[in-house]
Amino acid sequence: MGRSRIFLISSMVIFGTIGLFVRGIALSAAEIALYRSLLAIILVGAFMLVRKKDNTGAKQSIRRALPLLFLSGAALGFNWILLFEAYRYTTISSATLAYYFAPVLVTLLSLVLFKEKMRAKQWLCFIFSTLGVLLITGIGSGGTSTVGVLLGLGAACLYATVVLINKYIGQIDGILRTLLQFSAAAIVLIPYVALTGGFHLTSLQMSGLFLLLTVGLIHTGVAYCLYFSSLKDMRGQEVAVMSYIDPLVAVIASVAILQEPISPFEIIGGILILGSALLNELNLGINKK
Repeated sequence: MGRSRIFLISSMVIFGTIGLFVRGIALSAAEIALYRSLLAIILVGAFMLVRKKDNTGAKQSIRRALPLLFLSGAALGFNWILLFEAYRYTTISSATLAYYFAPVLVTLLSLVLFKEKMRAKQWLCFIFSTLGVLLITGIGSGGTSTVGVLLGLGAACLYATVVLINKYIGQIDGILRTLLQFSAAAIVLIPYVALTGGFHLTSLQMSGLFLLLTVGLIHTGVAYCLYFSSLKDMRGQEVAVMSYIDPLVAVIASVAILQEPISPFEIIGGILILGSALLNELNLGINKK
């Protein structure tokens, strides 16, 4: 197995375990998202300094794309907030599966924004993935679990927004673009946290602080660096297939480690969502991150 594949698989396994760590941090979702972005800025910035890639030619592109970079960074920050809140209202598996409705949303929005035609196979993907969402919500059963799934879908909408904005941004190095988006997320989240719940970092016990550092440095900084380092030697469809290690790890961790319940309907719903999303991505070549 080549180094790039190892990097990609490692990043997906790390992404898939983030819910386990977020669950143990006694802070609001917004505050976790803020510290995640700040810690990731430090590590990704250090990675770029070590890598020493010449980005001088990208300065003009960055200036032109600055409003879009800021908007996508803000969407990324609130995407994290909704996903972390989803973990608290429902199982990690249900929240993650709802979140993977994003590729189908990208297809639908591309139909409107980019005048792309939607073929019969893509309509089938949309229908089956929507059915999958209905199955994991219990088809209107209500309660906190449904709230969690809806928060996961909200996070999916924001992630789809980030993907679509990135299409407009153009040719900016992926890790540099991500660093700028993390910075924008932090700029937006600092006043948001101050105006909502405030800052409670000092109230964290050592275990919570360790989990927070892991989420910021490992699940964000290291995982994103591994992900982007893997892309240069891999085909788009290969990346798309391996990206689905993330939700599979999340579901396994939810059931095996946290012993969260998963019903046969949720299993079927998850298969429909992930299968439709994967088929959709193989058709369009849309990468996860």
